[in-house]
Amino acid sequence: QIAFMTLTLFPIRLFFAAFMMLLAWPFAFIASMGSDEQELEKPLSWWRKIVDILLKAIMRMMWLAGGFHWINVKGRRALPAEAAILTVAPHSSYFDAIPVTMTFASIVMKAESKDIPVWGTLIKYIRPVFVSRSDQDSRRKTVEEIKRRAQSDGKWPQIMIFPEGTCTNRSCLITFKPGAFIPGVPVQPVVLRYPNKLDTITWTWQGPGAFEILWLTLCQFHNSVEIEFLPVYIPSEEERKNPVLYASNVRRVMAEALGVPVTDYTFEDCQLALAEGQLRLPSDTCLLEFAKLVRSLGLKPETLEDDLDKYAASAMKMKKEKVDLKEFSAYLEFPVSQTLESMFALFDENEDGVIDIREFVIALSVVCKPSKTLETIHLAFQLYQSEGGTVTEEDLAHILKTAMGVSQIDVTHLFRAVDEEEKGKITYDDFYTFAVLHPHFAEEYLYADQMGAESGFETSSLSAPNGICTDFSPDNSGDRRKPLQKKLN
Repeated sequence: QIAFMTLTLFPIRLFFAAFMMLLAWPFAFIASMGSDEQELEKPLSWWRKIVDILLKAIMRMMWLAGGFHWINVKGRRALPAEAAILTVAPHSSYFDAIPVTMTFASIVMKAESKDIPVWGTLIKYIRPVFVSRSDQDSRRKTVEEIKRRAQSDGKWPQIMIFPEGTCTNRSCLITFKPGAFIPGVPVQPVVLRYPNKLDTITWTWQGPGAFEILWLTLCQFHNSVEIEFLPVYIPSEEERKNPVLYASNVRRVMAEALGVPVTDYTFEDCQLALAEGQLRLPSDTCLLEFAKLVRSLGLKPETLEDDLDKYAASAMKMKKEKVDLKEFSAYLEFPVSQTLESMFALFDENEDGVIDIREFVIALSVVCKPSKTLETIHLAFQLYQSEGGTVTEEDLAHILKTAMGVSQIDVTHLFRAVDEEEKGKITYDDFYTFAVLHPHFAEEYLYADQMGAESGFETSSLSAPNGICTDFSPDNSGDRRKPLQKKLN
């Protein structure tokens, strides 16, 4: 079928879809000319309403060319005055643009998108909220702009947000980012389904590339899509004050409508779990729990490396001193809370009420730079080395088990391989030279012994059975009272 469709239907569909997009461009260009902010907040003029209808018709023809012969819409789309924000999930493909072109709701987009020929003009027409990667305050400005539009009493078009923040394969809903829920206004949840016998739609960060997805989808004779507008969700007073709670409750409603589970892991957790570095995290690593606690404390991704430098400098001054919970609170400059206590417990290996602050710094380095193994080990050497710049086998064991988030690890074979002169101590230069010559040192000297059946660790590369990341969800994911797994028990 693929061979036949590639030679017959695929080129026709591709040409027709491209033609429809080019046909839409002049209408979007003319309608976007001279539009200032004050004009955008006014009701559409008669000629802009005509352009709006024409563009929606052209976009519908484009999807028709792609095999989406009919689009099944359930429920009623709320008016902007009823719900200023549409939250759409699951986000699994660039074909999720279908509801965008049907509603012409504003979306949150990278600022670079407006410079893409043809497509950039169509993007600008729907008055998106642009996010600039080069602007360090971009996140804050984006949230403020969403809040301003959402609280305009329906003057602005609705904003359509995909709160998962990345593409998944629809098998579950990952943690929703709070941006759509910070304004505290009612939102309308919108769920997407692609009930096709063969899934050629899903485009995740692992698996087929963008062009392959397009090719296989256009080779399908028919593609089905369902868009369901759920009832408007009006937040309680508690939810208005707590966007994370608001996001979680809306996600629960959408998951029930879809009939899928939820997972508290995020895209950042998947990046950490599947990072391509010399050290691969085992499936039962506690670093995923640590990463969640880091986010819960409010440590922002964009400032995390600066925070790491600050914490590392303080840890070097403290040397081998252990700290209690109160001192840990002062060290992080965060008040004692349940989150801080949970983080402290991860490193309280002997349950004696004190932790080695160096282990916290190493774990934070892994979260900051999951694929940069040698940078983390270099920092760890600086924290553990003696005045002569060396570490012992025991020190190396502490470094690696913290960097991998496991309870025990045998580094004897690795240490002996690095310590060719049998001095009983090594420098970072020794380790670096060895790592350059043996880029797969972990698989050769650690995983072979540590990742066997006895320890329960995998010996092959971590797979991604659910299209997002390895399934790290506990068997009883609903039991939130389950005690945290400590690093060393």
